[in-house]
Amino acid sequence: MLQALIVLVLVAVAAAALVVQGRYDGERNATERSLAVAETFAHGPGTAPALQSPNPTARLQTDVRDAAKASQVDFISVLDVHGVRVADPDPALIGTKAQGVGRAAAGHAFTETFHGSPGDAVRAVVPVRDAGGRVVGMVSAGIRYANLANVFNQQLPMLLGAAAGALLVATGGTALVSRRLLRQTHGLGPAEMTRMYEHHDAVLHAVREGVLITDGDGRVVLANDEARRLLGLPDNADQRRVTELGLGSEATRLLLSAEPATDVVVPAGARLLAVSTRPIAPHGRAQGLVATFRDTTELRALTGQAELARGRLSFLYEAGTRIGTTLDVRRTAEELAEVAVPRMADIVTVELLESVLRSEEPTGAVHQMRRTALRASLDGHTLQPVGELIRFVEADTPMTEALRGGTAVLVPDLHTAQDWRVQDPEGAGRALDFGIRSLITVPLRARGVILGMVNFWRAADSPRFEEGDVAVAEELVARAAVAIDNARRYSREHAMAVTLQRSLLPRGLPEQDALEIASRYLPAQSGVGGDWFDVIPLPGFRVALVVGDIVGHGLQAAVTMGRLRTAVLNFSSLDLAPEELLGHLDEMVSRLDSQSGPDADDQAPLTGATCLYAVYDPVSGQCCFSRAGHIAPAVVDPQGRVTFPDLPLSPPLGVGGPPFEAGELELAEGSRLVLFTDGLIENHERDVDEGLELLRATVARAGPAPEETCRALIETMLPEHPDDDAVLLVARTRLLDPSHVAVWDVPFDVAAVSRARSEVSRRLTDWGLVEQAFTTELILSELLTNAIRYGAPPVRVRILLGRTLVCEVSDGSNTSPRLRYAATTDEGGRGLFLVSQFAESWGTRYMPRGKVIWAEQALDGTAVPDVSVLFDELAL
Repeated sequence: MLQALIVLVLVAVAAAALVVQGRYDGERNATERSLAVAETFAHGPGTAPALQSPNPTARLQTDVRDAAKASQVDFISVLDVHGVRVADPDPALIGTKAQGVGRAAAGHAFTETFHGSPGDAVRAVVPVRDAGGRVVGMVSAGIRYANLANVFNQQLPMLLGAAAGALLVATGGTALVSRRLLRQTHGLGPAEMTRMYEHHDAVLHAVREGVLITDGDGRVVLANDEARRLLGLPDNADQRRVTELGLGSEATRLLLSAEPATDVVVPAGARLLAVSTRPIAPHGRAQGLVATFRDTTELRALTGQAELARGRLSFLYEAGTRIGTTLDVRRTAEELAEVAVPRMADIVTVELLESVLRSEEPTGAVHQMRRTALRASLDGHTLQPVGELIRFVEADTPMTEALRGGTAVLVPDLHTAQDWRVQDPEGAGRALDFGIRSLITVPLRARGVILGMVNFWRAADSPRFEEGDVAVAEELVARAAVAIDNARRYSREHAMAVTLQRSLLPRGLPEQDALEIASRYLPAQSGVGGDWFDVIPLPGFRVALVVGDIVGHGLQAAVTMGRLRTAVLNFSSLDLAPEELLGHLDEMVSRLDSQSGPDADDQAPLTGATCLYAVYDPVSGQCCFSRAGHIAPAVVDPQGRVTFPDLPLSPPLGVGGPPFEAGELELAEGSRLVLFTDGLIENHERDVDEGLELLRATVARAGPAPEETCRALIETMLPEHPDDDAVLLVARTRLLDPSHVAVWDVPFDVAAVSRARSEVSRRLTDWGLVEQAFTTELILSELLTNAIRYGAPPVRVRILLGRTLVCEVSDGSNTSPRLRYAATTDEGGRGLFLVSQFAESWGTRYMPRGKVIWAEQALDGTAVPDVSVLFDELAL
């Protein structure tokens, strides 16, 4: 409403001003026209002669009337020098005297607003001069007031109409502008806008952040007090270009760039300013820029300290990832030195106790250590090399102080410190001459026990150590100490596990004549496993070959392997067939796993173990195999051809399933059997099929000796640091000389015993075993008598000569003989006792049909019991 009233007053004043201006303009135009007409007529060539003529009226009257009409003035009067009208458009006025024309008669032209007879008018009076310049008359021209009023009255409606139209347009525009302003100011009135501006102005100039606004041409539009102070702007900076203010290239570039920036640090004199810019033009057009400035000089100093701390944390984090990558004490010490040089020091030395290097518990005696690692970024240093024994016998050295106090010791300047020279003055002098100038020595402690010592050295080209470096050194050494102690404990436990496992494996291969054998066991780098093998001599010069693999690694796997190996040894003493032995072993595994107590989670399970059991008979050349989840062996014939026989495969031990099966192969003399675990053929670089093909090619190239085969396979198949343990067992077959085998079928009659004894005696004589004849006859007599008395036909006798002498008696019965002590009143029951006394060993094995009772005698001249004494003991 107020705006509309103001507009109304303004329009009214403007209309009045137009009226006044119109009236003034009308009078001025009338005056100028009258003067022009009067001067034109007065200076006309015929006016002065006409006035000097005898009848001026006649000559001028017509011209006066025409000229007034043509020039649109109300009158033109020609006067003589006395002011009497001699010509006038109105004839009635001729001869009358005009008033107030004295100035023109005196020779001066003038204009005036005339009030008088014949009427009010705006007139101009101009003198008429003759050729000599003498005034001979006057000309008066003018426009009457009445005619001026009529013209103005005709223009007045138009002026008022224009004023009314302007009033309407102004009022409507004011309303529209008011509405738009209200929308843009969200309904804020003038008072609110004023208060907002006052607040904005106060904030703009009171805030501790510089604000600078530029237009599209790069001219300063606004700069608050803080911006002027930070940038050093002159007082006349407003409307000046940014390039003229001397702000520096970087700041000028930011203020002229259309791209936004955030906290870009630029120099401004002695200050460092954080500059943020944002374009303020709509739709992204670069028509202006607002920039803010913050003084970051002190913040930069704090940032430098934060960067230093961040760098130290980054260094410690990197050290944590690089130290302890292997469970090796020496390598961990070397990693500590590698990490610290050159980021922490120019030279780093690490000394460890001898007990720590041996993976033993550290002792309290810390007066001497072995230098384990040395790393230097400088050549030609004179420090003691790796392997030297370092003694700490002087009480005043920094190293001794650190060991005694258990904390790091800082020596900022070795030139001014004397105590560190006490231990080795000559060596200290050489170190100083080399340029070593600063030292931090830190005891290497874990679980409160000192493991060694770490020394950080800096040379002359590096800054001296400070207190802040001590904390970093202590943290670095503390982390390394944990890694070294873990490596020590792991090495100790690993050595214990390896020792345990090797103690559970065969310490040597037994003596036998059936096979030439070579073996290898290689533990995994990460720890021992459960792979094992065994070579078990069996009666009749037969040999059992066993290879197995336990699930998992570590001490528990080794213990589990020992349990299974012991079980196999026990079952093999029963001289069971391979499939029967694995069946009993499978039952034992299932029973042990089902009977595990509440602590079973801490024990490695037996279920899932694999095993291959093979029995080779050198008499027949037959080899019987049975396998529980294990890989089939490789068979190499005497010509070097390698095959993997398709032997029956049963599930791993403890899994359950159908009964175990066996497969038989007939092997020519000189054939090789290659038994192995999956660790030999499989790793992260190849699968089983690739490993088997590589094994086939390697065995084909290797020499025929088992040792040569083992060596070639280990060198070709296994990496330097295997992931899994591996067992390799290579056996080359031999056949027993047929001339050393004697077989007789014996009638099922007791009378045939004597004939059998005679046949055996003759054969022993042929073999040159006369001394063993009596004992063998005695053993054979007892075994045959038992077979005929308690067994079933057919009865057969077989004598085998090898490393020992074996006597076997087989029959068709499955009844088992039993050794017992007969009473003095018993008539029988003493035969097997005599056999056990005269034979080195004896036993029974069962066949698909019947059984075999065997007795084995040594051929090395071992004394046999005195028969008479035995008979006396038996009361015979």
